[in-house]
Amino acid sequence: MSELPDRRLLLVHAHPDDETINNGVTMARYVAEGALVTLVTCTLGEEGEVLVPELEHLAADQDDGLGKHRIGELAAAMDELGVTDHRFLGGAGKYRDTGMIYDDEGNATVPLETRPDSFWRADLLAAANDLVPVIREVRPQVLVTYDQYGNYGHPDHIQAHRVATYAAALAAAPSYREDLGEAWDVAKIYWMAMAESRMRESLRSLRDSGDTTTFEGMDPEGPMPVMITPDRLVDCVIVGDAFIDRKMNAMKAHATQITVDGPFFALSNNNGLGIWGSEAYRLVKGTAAPGPDGVETDLFAGL
Repeated sequence: MSELPDRRLLLVHAHPDDETINNGVTMARYVAEGALVTLVTCTLGEEGEVLVPELEHLAADQDDGLGKHRIGELAAAMDELGVTDHRFLGGAGKYRDTGMIYDDEGNATVPLETRPDSFWRADLLAAANDLVPVIREVRPQVLVTYDQYGNYGHPDHIQAHRVATYAAALAAAPSYREDLGEAWDVAKIYWMAMAESRMRESLRSLRDSGDTTTFEGMDPEGPMPVMITPDRLVDCVIVGDAFIDRKMNAMKAHATQITVDGPFFALSNNNGLGIWGSEAYRLVKGTAAPGPDGVETDLFAGL
């Protein structure tokens, strides 16, 4: 085995662009600090909505070429963040983007019809066995993925949570599938979070700017949906003043998925640290090592 850097971070995401939106600052920071950052993306995002008019023909209901195109977008985004180790679960295109619909309560859920090759319909053990060898190869001390709701209910996010959780347990068992590498127990596992105070602050900025459509229906002073995490449950916050520009450029690289000319992005450019520059996490395995203010500022704290 070749020499590995002292600190190693593994992120498991559902589609290209999820990693940049949720963890772009975190990834750029740890790359800059010399850590090994490995990204595993579970699908190509074939069912995504195409926001670039001249590329609308790539949509799933037309040429169905969006997935291949998004491989290039992801590579460009990773170039911006400095991440050199990014892979697709089981190989590019093995698991197809399931897509999603909204239920009567406005929550994301599974479409009424799903393809046999969709990630949602993948056998959990088989999919975990595609991740176990990555864990045993990279030997990360820290794993980042979604919570049990997939943050907002997207079936592929939920499945990525399940696969990452199961694979981490299997990878740690010395007697499990010796052919997949030497056992490795991930010391700390985090779920991505959207901190309530930060979300309310961002909503106030949006509403004050006259934007009433972004996060439509969410009141800065009202109840928050399940995807918003109360601050008391947030264990680590990564603030990336030095890396916000890299995150914004990486977001722009995902051009078919993220529009850069709307009021939300305009506000982000003016107040990027307030909206995109802070990334929160919940520790679900391992021991927290909080700083003086009660939260960690380093995913590797205590290791």
